[in-house]
Parts: sequence; C-alpha cells; structure tokens
Amino acid sequence: MENLKTVGQPVRKKDAMSLLLGKPAYVDDVTPQNCLVVKVLRSPHAHALIEEINTDVAQKVPGVVAVYTYKDVPQKRFTMAGQTYPEPSPYDRLILDQRVRFVGDAVAIVAAEDEAAADKALKLIKVKYQVLEAVLDPHEALDGPILVHPEDNWRSLCPVGADNKRNLCASEVCSDGDVDDVLSHCDYVIDHVYHTPACNQAMMETFRTYTEMDPYGRLHVISSTQIVFHVRRILANALDIPKSKIHVEKPRIGGGFGAKQTVVAEIYPAFVTWKTGRAAKMIYTREESLIASSPRHDMELHVRLGADKDGTIRAIDVYTLSNTGAYGEHGPTTVGLSGHKSIPLYTNNLEAFRFAYDVVYTNRQSAGAYRGYGATQGIFAVESAVNELADILGMDPVAIREKNMVREGQVMPAYYNEKTNACALDRCMSRCAQLFGWEEKFPVRDMGNGKVRAAGVAMAMQGSGISGVDVGSATIKLSDEGFYNLSIGAADMGTGCDTILAQMAAECLDCPVDNIAVFGADSDASPYDSGSYASSTTYVTGKAVERACEQLKENLCAIAAQMMDCKPEDVEFTGKGVRRLDGGGEVSLMDIATKSMCGNAIPVQVTYTHTSPVSPPPFMVGMAEIEVDKETGGVEVLNYVAVVDCGTPINPNLARVQTEGGIVQGIGMALFEGITYDEKGNLLENSFMQYKIPTRLDMGHLRVEFESSYEPTGPFGAKSIGEIVINTPSPAIAHAIYRATGVWHRELPITPEKVLMAMKAKG
Repeated sequence: MENLKTVGQPVRKKDAMSLLLGKPAYVDDVTPQNCLVVKVLRSPHAHALIEEINTDVAQKVPGVVAVYTYKDVPQKRFTMAGQTYPEPSPYDRLILDQRVRFVGDAVAIVAAEDEAAADKALKLIKVKYQVLEAVLDPHEALDGPILVHPEDNWRSLCPVGADNKRNLCASEVCSDGDVDDVLSHCDYVIDHVYHTPACNQAMMETFRTYTEMDPYGRLHVISSTQIVFHVRRILANALDIPKSKIHVEKPRIGGGFGAKQTVVAEIYPAFVTWKTGRAAKMIYTREESLIASSPRHDMELHVRLGADKDGTIRAIDVYTLSNTGAYGEHGPTTVGLSGHKSIPLYTNNLEAFRFAYDVVYTNRQSAGAYRGYGATQGIFAVESAVNELADILGMDPVAIREKNMVREGQVMPAYYNEKTNACALDRCMSRCAQLFGWEEKFPVRDMGNGKVRAAGVAMAMQGSGISGVDVGSATIKLSDEGFYNLSIGAADMGTGCDTILAQMAAECLDCPVDNIAVFGADSDASPYDSGSYASSTTYVTGKAVERACEQLKENLCAIAAQMMDCKPEDVEFTGKGVRRLDGGGEVSLMDIATKSMCGNAIPVQVTYTHTSPVSPPPFMVGMAEIEVDKETGGVEVLNYVAVVDCGTPINPNLARVQTEGGIVQGIGMALFEGITYDEKGNLLENSFMQYKIPTRLDMGHLRVEFESSYEPTGPFGAKSIGEIVINTPSPAIAHAIYRATGVWHRELPITPEKVLMAMKAKG
C-alpha cells in the first residue's frame, strides 16, 4: 500500500470551497421560486376514520389552486422505504387514506400560489373524525384487538413473517446450537431488558422536493434524497404511472443520516404536479420533520448472556421487540441488525446463540432508517450485558472482551456464516486502551467537590453494503484535453463520497483528483446504484469505480496501439498517455481523446457494475470518561477515544470527521435524545427546544484513530465507515455512569433526572 499516491491521502472535499462561500447548492437554492407551495393538513388524532371532509371554503381562498383528499388519490398501496425491489417492507400506504394512523398523518394536500394562501386554506378544511381507540404500546399491539392495518389490500412482497391481522410487520427466529442447554450449564447468566427509544436524525436540511413537468411530459423531481432510483419506483407505485414517466435527481444534500432513505416529502408535490401540470415545491418545517418523518426504531431487547466464572462467554440469546409505528418502512430490515451485528462480536468462544424478533405496528409516527440501522440498539443491549458480566465477575471489561472477541479468520455463525478476512478489533482494543489511559482512568475517582469521574468501554461492528443485494455502478469517460468524467448513482450527502470515489479513480488512472469531474446522482444519466445507505458507497460503488478504470485503461491502450501501429500488448498506460514498451513512440491522453472522436470504434466510456456476496464488517472500540455531579445528576463527557478498523481509510480526514460526527450523535442518543408520547399519542419533542441534540459545547475532548486491516474484496482494501461510528457511545457511557453511581441504566436517554433519582433510590 506504500506506493499509493492519492488513496490514503487527506484530499480536500471537492465541494468544500463553494459550501464555505455559501454558493447555491441545495434544493431550495437551485430550483425556481415561483412554483406552487404544497402543504399537508395533519391528523390531530392517533387513530381515526375520516367521516366527512369539506374543502369548499378552503378552495375559495385567493391563490389556492387545488385541495386533495383521500377521494382523489390512487387506491394502490405502496411503501415509502427506499429499498431494492421486491421491497421487504410491506405495501401499507396510500398517498392519503381515509384511516389516519398517528398524530401527524396526512389528511389533505393543499397547493397554492404562496405560503400564506396555503396556510390559510389548511385552517379552513373542515374534517369530521370518528375517533378510534389507539394502540401505542408494542406489547399491547402484538395480537391485540386494535388493528393498525385492517385493510384488505395491505400486502407483503417478501416472506418476512408479516401479518397485518396480528399487527406484525415482521417476525423471525434464527439460532445455532442449543442455547437453553448451554445457558443451563453456565456459571453466570445475565438476564435483562434494555430499551432504546426512537430518536430523530435531526439533519440540518429538512425534507424538501421540487417537481415539474419536463418538455417531454415526464415528471422531473429534484429532491434531497439518498436514493434517486428508489424514489423513481416509489413515486411510480404511489401515482400508479409508468416509471419511464419519472426522472429523479438530487443536488447537494444538507445531511440525511438515513432519514432520506425514505420518501418522506416527495409524494405530495409529485402528486400535485402530475394532477395540475404545474411546478410545485414542498419544504418540511422543523416540526413536521420531528413529528411526521422516519426516526430510529424504538426497540426493546431482552438479552440472556451465559458465561463461566473465568469470563468465557458461551451463549447469547437476544429477543428484539421493535416498534415500527403506523407504517412498516424499514421495519423488517432494521431489526435483523440488532442481533446479527451484536452477537457475532463474541464469536471466539460462543457455543450457541439464538436471535428472535417481532416488529409491530402501533399508532405512533412510523420509523425508518437512521445511521446504525438497528445495530445501534442491539449493541447498546449486548455491550451493556457484557459490562454487567465483567462487573459481577470482578474482571476488567477490556480483558473480558479480549478473551471473547471475534478474531481475523473466524467464521461468524450469527453473521450469516461470513468469515472475517480483515479484522483488527484486537488491535483497536489495545490501541484504544493505550491512547485513553485505561489503566489510570478505569478506577473510579471521587474529585472531592461533589463530582465523581469514571470510565466505560464498548466495541461494535457494522457491515459494508447489503450482501448479495446492493449494486454499485460507475461510468468513467475520457473527455477532450485528457480529463475524465465520473458518473455515479450514489448520493453524496455531505460524507464526501464524490471526493472519495474521485480519489480511487485518480489512483487507478494515475492523475490528479482535479482531473476527475464527478457527476451524480440522476436517474436518467447515472448508471444504476442502489443508493447511499447501508454503508455501501465506498465498498460497493468504490469497487465499481476501480474496475471501470481498469477497463478504460485497456481501451485507451487499444486506441493508442492503433495510432502507433503496434499491438495493444506492446504498449503501457503512463497516466499522461500511452507509450510503446520498446521506446518507439508515445501518444498523450489529449491525442487519444481527439482520435476517439474521428473514425474510431473503441469506446472511451466504460460502465462497470459491482455487487458483493459478502458484507465485511468494520470494527470499532470506544472509551468514554465522564464526570457525574452527585447533586444534580448531570453527566459531562470529558474524554472520548475511538479506534476504528475500516480496512484501508481512503481519505483519513473524511473518515475522521465521519467518526467524530457519529460519536457525537451517539452521545446525544445516550444522554439527551429520545421521543416520548402522551396518552393520546401526541409526540412531545416537536421542536429543538424540546428535542435536545448535543453541540460542540456538550462534548469534551474527542480523539479518533485508525487501525488498518486489508479487506481483499474491497477497493484498495477498504471497508465501510459511515454507520459503525455511532454504535459505541451509548453502552460505553452507560457503563461509566454505573461505575460512578453504582446504578445500571438500561433505558436511554440517561438524563440527569434519571441519574439523580436512581442515586437517591439506591441511597
């Protein structure tokens, strides 16, 4: 790897300068302002049937162009989850439905010439509801009397164990070995229930979409989305029109974190434009983004972990109850990660495991994708259980992990029997302990001023794309003057994938990164890509870039050989051009580009498509030092050290900021963030005044380092980085709080009130 010039270098992000200078980049900057404003009337009830809806007065408001109700939309159910077809998420939605299923569910669509007219019309729509009893608790929902989806045209395309007559969105059991027998022979069994509530992605740019009819009578959609190709299919399903009639592209995205892997805002302006023929735009308010979007799944995990007194972990049994809310977006797919990305961390001595789950519908805001995608919830539970085991055994929690952690070359039965070809988890642990100063910081220290300091640890794994499913493609083209165009279907949402993929292309083509112009993502012009989710872009799309460049170099050598009147095997690619091996001539890239446009039949544009049968996990270790104020229960994070194994980091700077951002999101989840409902189903955290996210001031010293491994199936040995980084803070901080207070907190977030009350109760 020493001879790489561009890969592994901290190259500046391609769009960094224009963003710093505030140049137009996002949906609202780059789309016309004189379009229809689209707004949605939202249900005040958690569960109700619309008995009557009168829009006459609203339609008379000056400037109002149209008001639509459930009577105006296609009666064909679809899912808003951006996933590869056939989608595992059930088809359980209509654009507007007579039955509303959560507070905030769509009741009517208003399109007006300006915002004031739209707002006025919303207030004048008269709705008579038959209020139904709601079910908010997932325990009561499973096989309960209140059905969230009693409709006959509900359907599930994949065998995920879904049954709308049982409020089941998905259900499964998988195992290896006899868990109950092994547990009965263990010296110790940790048996607890852990709860992670829903939390919101809270990205800076809310959901937004612009739609218009193009000159060819097609629906042109410009949206802040991670999934241009899936948006096309979802809109076609919802509007009941051919996919060929839709063209989707994305500009710069102001953050997504998975929220924009669900079609949240696109449906409404698309419907308006298709009906009226006029351009339309919908921009979610922050309140709408908090109450009617796609937050993390609320999950409760029952963990049983069996070990011997020497710390050998022999069996793990996990049952996850996941609350998908009113609709099933991502319900069947997030839940699997809660077990498949937590149990395999302890492969080394494991004799048996069982992982079972139920995903249920309730009358809450529907959940979706959020960075970590279920692994975050599972790792909080399993890592907390391991820390509790270490405490009971009086063992160092670092030592217990070193004894049981998965190692390179092992097959992981709980991870679809995949083998770890690249695993530096052991090195991550020892390096993290050294950087953090684990020996000095692990003992609890009373500071003598009413404050106590303590430390905690956790480790994590994730995946790199969805094995056997995700597809990444890249088109690379030689253009005039010898520069290259790289077209991709993956969406850069601030992660810098445009830059990282350009670095790979530059490495392959032996040229500066500035010679690679990147374009994407556009459903008409980009090659097909599943989209930017599941930690897939660097690993899956990156391999497509690498392969496309290799093929292009062969083609360029073939053209050059014709120009120099020799055979292709007699020449070599130099980066600046192609030369004869015998020194008898050389042609520049510019010459080849010029020749390619005249009397040439060899393509100077290559598209390569890649998919991977495996999903190599990145690994990470995180250590947190906190200070607890015994008088207020306040918890301050003083120090967080993380060491990540993402294979070969393609761009260390971008990998570092990804890691830092993910850790701070994880700290927010651990200490501040959570969604709560009142008994009527109203979501209480509907603004940033109530929904607290950490700022730079809430974060002490943060240090991130990398322990490289080499993943043979990845481009230049790379694995993913995007999601793994959010998974260690909650268990590490919960562990540190136990050390400081003597109380385990098995439910997030761990607020000062909970800490104080628990200390008081303990006396």
